[in-house]
Amino acid sequence: MKDIDITDIDKMEDGSGFEMYLYRLFIELGYTGVYKTIGSRDFGADVVFTDREGVRNVVQAKRYSIDNPVGISAVQEVFSCMRYYKAKKAIVIASAKFTEPCETLAGINHVKLLDRDDLISIIEAFKREDIQAVKDRIEAEPRTILESWRETTSPVLHEIKKDYKAEKFVKKFVSK
Repeated sequence: MKDIDITDIDKMEDGSGFEMYLYRLFIELGYTGVYKTIGSRDFGADVVFTDREGVRNVVQAKRYSIDNPVGISAVQEVFSCMRYYKAKKAIVIASAKFTEPCETLAGINHVKLLDRDDLISIIEAFKREDIQAVKDRIEAEPRTILESWRETTSPVLHEIKKDYKAEKFVKKFVSK
């Protein structure tokens, strides 16, 4: 476990090896309630664990190539399974970066994102046996975007992106 590095993760043929690596990592970190979910129909979580505060976390593992950023579906999957697993926190751990829409959706929904750089730091700290640093990074609060909640009480809402082609199409029928 301590001899693995990011290049070993990059060489894994599919996501199941990465999921197993994270499962073993959480066990070796001494977390409680650690288990790996079934391979398919897992409802959006690959690993479940209980952190130092006694809070259950669900983890979505994404082993993508460096040039293939993780999109919003990872956040949608892990966030939507929280109630199923009775978890209060959701984390996406990826071997790549995240798209901007993914970061936005995660920020609005309080989902922790750990990207390639975070993963490298976690692996390096684990190799140094700095378990505290690894857990601190994993359990740190996610980047949060609160604008959407503030706007719910405001009489003026910001304009959301619209499909103007659809509006133009519908206007043909409404004006008749």
